[in-house]
Amino acid sequence: MVTVSFDAGRYVEYYLGHAPSLSTLLVANGAAFLVGVSFYVHADPSFADLPTFFYPLFGDSPTALALATLSLATLLPNLDNRVRDAPTNTPLTYLHTFAFVWLVKYGLWTIVALNLHPDQYVGAPGALWDYWGIMFTHLLFVVEAFAIPYYGRTTDRALKVALVALLVNDVFDYALGYHPPLRYDPGVPLILATLLLSVVAVYVADRIFDRPERFDPLAPAGE
Repeated sequence: MVTVSFDAGRYVEYYLGHAPSLSTLLVANGAAFLVGVSFYVHADPSFADLPTFFYPLFGDSPTALALATLSLATLLPNLDNRVRDAPTNTPLTYLHTFAFVWLVKYGLWTIVALNLHPDQYVGAPGALWDYWGIMFTHLLFVVEAFAIPYYGRTTDRALKVALVALLVNDVFDYALGYHPPLRYDPGVPLILATLLLSVVAVYVADRIFDRPERFDPLAPAGE
């Protein structure tokens, strides 16, 4: 009997700890970010309908990619050193936490949203990309997210702030009508799924991230 051992940590160390592979991932993220921005530029509503500072709330997937790219870019000064031992501080705990939960939530949200009404996508013109391509690329969001806890840390305070931010984004999307453009009107099932995904993303982050030894100066006394 052949036993196959998959050491995920070894692969993360290799791909995030060396300049060629890390740079390639950053470029790929940047390209995907531009594709996402292009989608929201040509959508209805679009970025043109919003004040500039609301763009991160409207462009959910591009925001996730931007946060992930910034998180990964913090490893550049650590190249050729052990990724697991990358330096951490309070701003980085918030960045890594936000990047993780945004990637997980909007990677899964896209899969859920497309499959609530697959008849609107499967078999329609452009389905190869509009359904299968988008589902595959957003599944990669989740895969990439799980590399972040390998080098990142979080705190209880960062998790609470991330949950509030996700819920604010949900209110913006559905109460104000700026959810990602779909081929159908989102109803109660999608709204409830979105709220659940906000909680699930933060719960998973709470379970998978390590805590830094240093005290979080942004947390109230005792947290």
